[in-house]
Amino acid sequence: MDMHDYPGPLTILYRDESIVVIDKPAGLLVHRTALARREKWFAMQMLRDQIGLHVFPVHRLDRPTSGAMIFALNAEVARLLSVQFEQHSIEKSYIALVRGWLNHAAVLNYALKEELDKIADKKANQDKQAQEAVTQYSPIALFELPIAAGRYQTARYSLLKLQPKTGRKHQLRRHMAHLRHPIIGDTTHGDGKQNRAFAGATEVSRLMLHAHSLDFTHPVTQQHMALCAPLPSDWQGLCGQDIWPCSTISPFI
Repeated sequence: MDMHDYPGPLTILYRDESIVVIDKPAGLLVHRTALARREKWFAMQMLRDQIGLHVFPVHRLDRPTSGAMIFALNAEVARLLSVQFEQHSIEKSYIALVRGWLNHAAVLNYALKEELDKIADKKANQDKQAQEAVTQYSPIALFELPIAAGRYQTARYSLLKLQPKTGRKHQLRRHMAHLRHPIIGDTTHGDGKQNRAFAGATEVSRLMLHAHSLDFTHPVTQQHMALCAPLPSDWQGLCGQDIWPCSTISPFI
């Protein structure tokens, strides 16, 4: 998605007096950074202008990742939600398309060194020890497509449910790469040959990672909240192309 001409408005999945949950499009930055001076659109500013209220981000989604994201509507609610995130009491579930067949469920506990940017993090400690990183994963579907990548005329893929139990930068992308099942469309940690083959066959070149659901306790009412962001239209379009069976993705639409 070309965010330079993004028209909006953002899709709001839930809103009350304390919180608002949006379905962030792939390609949209959450807020302004020193590395994005030329960008025009940011979820935080767009949502503020859309609802006419100041909003407080309490967690992050990588730019290429789509899906459910919470904003607080005042500083105290932001603090309460931040505590829930720090205590890992908010359950986040993602849907990912990865290379190869991963046909078992497991928990990966593999520490990750903090990824530092050469410009934005040039004053940070470059020798910081690796931090604990835990991801639970389980297969949704395995399939093989007539997509030639390298010496093979077909390509195998797995559709996975991923649940990060910690919040390290690029954790899901790095963990899947560590398992040798990189997420399709990941230009940093993925398989370039597979990415190009999939994009050429499907005309979908985005990172195939979607934040599908958030399960948490409302910070004010203490009510249990379970919110879902349906799979984006480009994912759903793959069903129409017979890329995978519609029954596979229908529960997430």
